[in-house]
Amino acid sequence: MTSNQKDSSSSKAALEVDVDIADGITQYSSANLTRWHLLTMSLLVLGYSGYYFCRSDLSVVMPLLIRDLSQHGIPANVAQVRLGFIASAGVLAYALGKFVCGSLADLFGGRNNFLGGMAGAIFFTLLFALGGAFPIFTLAWMGNRLFQSAGWVGLVKVSSRWFSYSIYGTVMAILSLSYLVGDAAARETMSLLLGAGMGWRGIFFTGAGLLTLLLIANLWLLRETPQERGLPAPVTNPLNVYASEQPTAGQRGLKSPGLAEILRPLLASRFFWMVCLLSLGTTLLRETFNLWTPTYFAEYVGLSTAQAASRSALFPLFGGVSVLVAGFLSDRLGLNGRSLVLFGGLASGTVCLFLLAQVPGHGNPWIPVALVALVGFLLMGPYSYLAGAMSMDFGGEKGSATAAGIIDGVGYLAGVLSGDTVARITLLYGWRNAFIALAATCFLTAVVALVLAISQRRQARIRLKLQTVGERPA
Repeated sequence: MTSNQKDSSSSKAALEVDVDIADGITQYSSANLTRWHLLTMSLLVLGYSGYYFCRSDLSVVMPLLIRDLSQHGIPANVAQVRLGFIASAGVLAYALGKFVCGSLADLFGGRNNFLGGMAGAIFFTLLFALGGAFPIFTLAWMGNRLFQSAGWVGLVKVSSRWFSYSIYGTVMAILSLSYLVGDAAARETMSLLLGAGMGWRGIFFTGAGLLTLLLIANLWLLRETPQERGLPAPVTNPLNVYASEQPTAGQRGLKSPGLAEILRPLLASRFFWMVCLLSLGTTLLRETFNLWTPTYFAEYVGLSTAQAASRSALFPLFGGVSVLVAGFLSDRLGLNGRSLVLFGGLASGTVCLFLLAQVPGHGNPWIPVALVALVGFLLMGPYSYLAGAMSMDFGGEKGSATAAGIIDGVGYLAGVLSGDTVARITLLYGWRNAFIALAATCFLTAVVALVLAISQRRQARIRLKLQTVGERPA
């Protein structure tokens, strides 16, 4: 076969795929989702929301824990740095776990990952509450975050098997509410418990109990694939990195791919590595705000511990609104729509972070609270693309969890800096300089998003030209 004949055959195959795509979009429109699809989505949202009762607890009780440790002879500044180190160690465990758990989900199923992560988080949360010294705190928090790294990649894997690529953005926007509204709900619940006089250990025990109830519900009702409910398999993105070797619906499940088959196409994609760079910056920003917002509100703004916990919930709450808006837009803005939204959000977020650096301490509390909420709105919608819809775009049904695991894992390697490093910066240079450093990080990440948007647009034009040439008669 000649080169021209190969190009022509390739273009015709692409056109045939486009016809299949159109049929899939019609078949799997949101109006035709069954009750089993909606149940699966609900279980994933509620289940992953529950993770945050065993994740946000350390951030919420941090001021109380620092005070408790100082009463036992550990100076407050020393306790803050040590707890910052524990938080960083936990993020490192979470990052390393992402690389492993993503591939495990693709090889052995997302449901197993999702449920196993819950069980591990419950166990280590209880261990932390029973501990009384830094070695146990460190071990328990690292174990907690290590097991929690299995949760999101499991969710992505199950989602890629249940939903058509035509609604990835909308579906993942709804599922992303689990780590935003779920985080906000967890923080608000803990705020009420703290206001009622509950100690930090009671917060940990309560979180473990609530997650146990959600584990039981998911163990009973969640299924790995729609076929287990008697439903057809969905349509995957034809432009994923495995598109040339993607099996048909009738062939799926006949052969499990090996790890090398999953990794090779992903690691060869330059767009995939650009998304990993975006994950570095956005995860550092997100983890910093998740961990230190209550402490910033309590120490610098002057709010009480309960008020600081409550106001910190605004960051993920406004982020949840952003995720819904961004997810809805991403299904309608074309190939590089997600990277354009990323650039716009990060560029605007840079401005807000510079403004936060100008806020005086113990002044009007609503100014820093409003700016933190606005940063959440500008950051979290674009952030949700990276280990969500973009991972499913890259990986399809075959490698979605691995893509999500690598993207998230690379991001959380930078997120390690959010604990110990940010604690040292705030103690040595103050909160203002910390926000200047975060603004610089946000600006550099916005530049990467702009490069990705331009590169994807060029790639789309090249692909369009090739398809046009292929349509011409030889």
